[in-house]
Amino acid sequence: MKFVLLDRIVVLEPAQRIVARKALSLAEEYLADHFPTFPVMPGVLMVEAMTEAAGWLLQATHNFAYSVMELAEVRNVTYKNFVRPGEVLEIEVTVRQIGEGRSEFDGIGRCNGLEMVRGRLALRHGQLDGRLHEQVVADAKGRFELLTLDMKTAVAGDK
Repeated sequence: MKFVLLDRIVVLEPAQRIVARKALSLAEEYLADHFPTFPVMPGVLMVEAMTEAAGWLLQATHNFAYSVMELAEVRNVTYKNFVRPGEVLEIEVTVRQIGEGRSEFDGIGRCNGLEMVRGRLALRHGQLDGRLHEQVVADAKGRFELLTLDMKTAVAGDK
């Protein structure tokens, strides 16, 4: 299963940082189990949202060069509070290092200015072969366009 946790990208500075938002709705299926009488966003999904933001930052920085990205490492994750239905989790990810095949990021999630989660992420990235690479990248570009509809910041490759 592929999660799509981000609703909107609001700030994008290629090779530097990204700010994205996730509005948590009571309609999220996983909330029925986590927890039925006290629904909150699971911590692992907060980390997944930071991972997705890091992936979009990497794609914007390298003009969608990668068709494969995976979470390689998560370090120093701290959870400060719960994200409840009706709240908006704002994720900010900044670049620590972008390298050949592996990149590192710092992420933080906030609601109403209060820190909810923080951690360090590393992504491995590369390319699939031929036509499959082209299909994955085309799909990613389409999703990226939807996530950035209201954004006025230019991204790498768009002028």
